[in-house]
Amino acid sequence: MSSTSVAKPPYRADHVGSLLRPDSVKAARRKFFDEKSIDAAELKAVEDAAIRDVIKLQEDVGIPAVTDGEIRRSFWHYDFMGDLTGLDLEQRDEGVQFHGVKLRPIFPTITGKLDFPSDHPMIEHFRFVAANTKATPKISIPGPSCCHFRTARADIKPKEYQDDPEALFSDLAATYAKAVRAFYDAGCRYLQMDDIFFAYLCDPKHRAAKQAEGMDPDWLIDRYAWMMHEAIKDRPADMVIGMHMCRGNFVSTYAAEGAYDPAADAIFNKTGVDIYFMEYDSERAGGLEPLRLLPKGSKRVLPGFITTKTGELESIDDLKRKFEAASQYADLDQLGIAPQCGFASTEEGNKITADDQKRKLELVVKTAEAIWGGVDK
Repeated sequence: MSSTSVAKPPYRADHVGSLLRPDSVKAARRKFFDEKSIDAAELKAVEDAAIRDVIKLQEDVGIPAVTDGEIRRSFWHYDFMGDLTGLDLEQRDEGVQFHGVKLRPIFPTITGKLDFPSDHPMIEHFRFVAANTKATPKISIPGPSCCHFRTARADIKPKEYQDDPEALFSDLAATYAKAVRAFYDAGCRYLQMDDIFFAYLCDPKHRAAKQAEGMDPDWLIDRYAWMMHEAIKDRPADMVIGMHMCRGNFVSTYAAEGAYDPAADAIFNKTGVDIYFMEYDSERAGGLEPLRLLPKGSKRVLPGFITTKTGELESIDDLKRKFEAASQYADLDQLGIAPQCGFASTEEGNKITADDQKRKLELVVKTAEAIWGGVDK
């Protein structure tokens, strides 16, 4: 498919959104945030140039939906969350534990009534991509569950939210419904929400942690699905919603493991989402059996059999075998291919090279062509 195609999602070939930050951006961010030696306009000019480059990369390899690579962000989620009304980011001493490494110590804190501001910067981020591509522009943002799962109970300050979790969930759903409308009004017809905590709540350790906080993990899964459904239920008919799920990704490490079984019914049948990006690159994701709960019809799953955590390239023959196995549980016509996660969920990026990244994206396209005869069939 050429990058000028106007075919609409879902596509057979896609990717989660984030891409490795080039050295130019890393240097400019250091100069702006740490050294204070350049101004915001200079930083933006460097980011703009880098985003034009990653748009061209995606178009050149034949990916039909392109993103800005999350080049302007430090984190896949906190940057979006920190610009919501009523939510602040605080820096502390100890970061979130991943497998063998700790995240930078940034903590979301809910300080007031939540809302989506009309001047949220990511609206303009989307517009920049749309103005610089002939492919389908897509933006990925964290899903509504992120604002709850990643905020400690002690950091939820409003008494209304402390006393009644349902009040918090209701306001989160309304905040995200407003965001969906704002992105649509900016021209977005393909919005992706990364709602990875459905997968975290399939992990025995994370389930036990939530139980220790007095929350039933299965109730949380249900409420998270309700929030997503409420956020997107009134979207216009020509707007497609994707949802990404994984088990954490920070410099090629992970934070959770466990099969999708506890959340699969809620994911497929209670969220109202159109396209599912599901991590499936290791045994940590469990078996393919949960795909049997995907309802027949137009919904599509893009199982992430291609990893972004290492540069080693999967073989198309092996990928074909995995799709043959997946087709025992879901119709092959309702499947597509994408990597299991982004290449740089944080600005540090995974332990792979830019060439590795390009070859992985090319493999996504080649696999779609080999199995379905094209990326938009």
